Amino acid sequence: MHLWIDRVGKRYKNGLWGLKNFSLEVQPGVLGLLGPNGAGKSTLMNILSTITKPTEGTIKWNGIDIVRAPDTLRAVLGYLPQNFGVYPNLNAVEFLQYLASVKGLDKQSARKRIDELLTVVNLTEARIQPLGTFSGGMRQRVGIAQALLNDPQILIVDEPTAGLDPEERIRFRNLLTDLSSKRIVILSSHIVSDVESVAIAIAVISNGSLVRHASPEQLLREVEGNVWRCVVSSAELAGLKSAYRVTATMQRTDGVHVRLVSDSPPPGATPLPPTLEDAYLYLLSLHKKSNAA
Repeated sequence: MHLWIDRVGKRYKNGLWGLKNFSLEVQPGVLGLLGPNGAGKSTLMNILSTITKPTEGTIKWNGIDIVRAPDTLRAVLGYLPQNFGVYPNLNAVEFLQYLASVKGLDKQSARKRIDELLTVVNLTEARIQPLGTFSGGMRQRVGIAQALLNDPQILIVDEPTAGLDPEERIRFRNLLTDLSSKRIVILSSHIVSDVESVAIAIAVISNGSLVRHASPEQLLREVEGNVWRCVVSSAELAGLKSAYRVTATMQRTDGVHVRLVSDSPPPGATPLPPTLEDAYLYLLSLHKKSNAA
């Protein structure tokens, strides 16, 4: 399994580029697409899921151009979009049977597959419950079940944990980890903790460009020695934020404890071990500076 994205760009009718000169190679496992809202993640998802075509560049799945032959990828693709809708009056079995027929599965195979997937996503007991009564997490699990109906080789999920409570988020992330052992999983999110917990590789995106593609360990090494903690008064905090990339603040009796990322520390700062969020914000800061230069 091999997905190759080569110098892809997407220009919209208003003249703005959603992606520009974007290149990436993807291997089996979980790839986390990490970037702020509006960075181009959903544009890339729509292109990879063959919903829209790129303006320029090439995408190949196992050596075959998916723009020229989209059915090659569609046959092995599972997709959970950010805004996944359901028919509220149908139950989980009825809904999945309908989508299985749309995907061309025969009734016997579909019935067996649906039973398997409802077990995988822990919805067996709710199988005849109307979807309109499902929680957000339950609907997301139905969404992942429909994406897996054709046992895809590549699974794309776009902001899958938005609106989920902490317990549902953990369950969903564990499910993605389990699914990634036999396929490519592309997880698009702006939530660093979601990506950090499951991804073996991370692609940081900003303003439609690829900022960095590396393992979590490599990203942490890049920001090592550039994370600091200092204590300031509430009155000094605004000035510190204007001069440094502040990643976290916490009020304490002795002042505001500030975590920041910078090549050079403010006076009195002490070093801290980096987190992936530090690395992510550091890369975005460098990218912003390079574009402004």
